[in-house]
Amino acid sequence: MGFFKKVKQKINGMWYPQSITVGKPVTTDEVAKRLAIESTVSPADTFAVLKSLGSVLGSYMADGRTVKLDGVGTFYYTAVASGNGVDSSDKVTAKQITGVRVRFIPETSRSSNNLVTTRSLVNSNIFWEEWGGKSTTPSEGGGGGEGGGEAPDPAA
Repeated sequence: MGFFKKVKQKINGMWYPQSITVGKPVTTDEVAKRLAIESTVSPADTFAVLKSLGSVLGSYMADGRTVKLDGVGTFYYTAVASGNGVDSSDKVTAKQITGVRVRFIPETSRSSNNLVTTRSLVNSNIFWEEWGGKSTTPSEGGGGGEGGGEAPDPAA
């Protein structure tokens, strides 16, 4: 089940649904235990693999590669440049790069007529319900349809 709240946009004064998350984030340990139940791998082994996943992905991406995990999606870096740019290509240098962001594209499956039939990480049976709890309990989420904001980038 997904939750949303009603938010009024400052720019146009219109109301939109915005997705929110509730409760504490799921921990690596919880994911490891769940994966162990669904596979033949022990929770300890699964936990060890999950703990190493970030550094392995970072290492491949630092080599200029994207990382595609079947059933999950694709991870890649984008560069953040400073200033307003330069007026010719010969003036572009790596010194203009001030940061890096990790981007993620969920895996999709397409039908024979090229329509998206499934998206990884998006349950096709999701039911949206308006959040009735206190607004301080849930943490803001992104991508909940029109008006949904993007979650802050922790790397920024």
